[in-house]
Amino acid sequence: MSNNRLTFKATMAQVSVPATSANLGPGFDCFGLALDLRDRYAAQILDDAIIDVDVTGEGAEDIKKDKTNLVIRAMMAGFEFMGQKPRGIALRQLNTIPHGRGLGSSAAAIVGGLALARHLVLGGEQLLTDEDIVRIGTEMEGHPDNVAAAIYGGATVAWMEDVHGVSTGRSVSIPVDPRIKAIAFVPESHLSTSKARKLLPETISHADAVFNSSRTALLTQALSSRPDLLFTATEDRLHQSYRAEAMPKSLALVTKLRAAGVAATVSGAGPSVLVLHIENDAAVEEIIKAAGAGFTAHKLAISPLGVE
Repeated sequence: MSNNRLTFKATMAQVSVPATSANLGPGFDCFGLALDLRDRYAAQILDDAIIDVDVTGEGAEDIKKDKTNLVIRAMMAGFEFMGQKPRGIALRQLNTIPHGRGLGSSAAAIVGGLALARHLVLGGEQLLTDEDIVRIGTEMEGHPDNVAAAIYGGATVAWMEDVHGVSTGRSVSIPVDPRIKAIAFVPESHLSTSKARKLLPETISHADAVFNSSRTALLTQALSSRPDLLFTATEDRLHQSYRAEAMPKSLALVTKLRAAGVAATVSGAGPSVLVLHIENDAAVEEIIKAAGAGFTAHKLAISPLGVE
């Protein structure tokens, strides 16, 4: 943490943050992918000790409007890291990312808040780097995959690393073949990440570990230059099947689409389903039709940009 006395900017700062999908099948807690669906935040420093929050869009009625708001908490964490908290903040949120559906809404709020804090401080880019945001965001989120993709855009590989005795989130970007697009099938139901994690076993077989290691390694090539391998590269034996009881309709859709040769996975902790493809418009409509009722389909590009 810095001991700087900060100079806060008087102007309003605005940022947008992409939705993200984690895991992508085998890459549990390490792969992230930014999707072209964005939450937008605007904030300004106030002289009075007031937290003024207004939220519109997705989940607006359920989001906290005080200092416990996740964007506000992230902003305060960023200010504290840089050396000084402001007296008050006015925040406006326009949310489009579905909440509790495995599309990175919490990571977007955290990354958005940290980016706002950086923009609202003179010299903030030097005091709070992207690497710092990965570390702080990982501490707040609990895992680095969505956070990294929300910061850098495109596809990322993230991991936890011991740095001076502290477990720290790290990440690198990998290129994404421009032909690859996504379809997100979003159900009405919600599922908390913590609940989904409790369903995972303590151990898996050596064969399943080898299977997932090979598919995770292959996924880097499938995403960057061999989209013809996406179906094989998105196979998983580590986590998805164990979560079936919490989202049976989602796993049924994954099974149905994969039986037809479609690279479908659970998006993050679910219950949304993500399809990666290089199909034409007619084929995409056939995939959406095959999914049936119970899901809202979003045809999405891969976002090459993260928070901006």
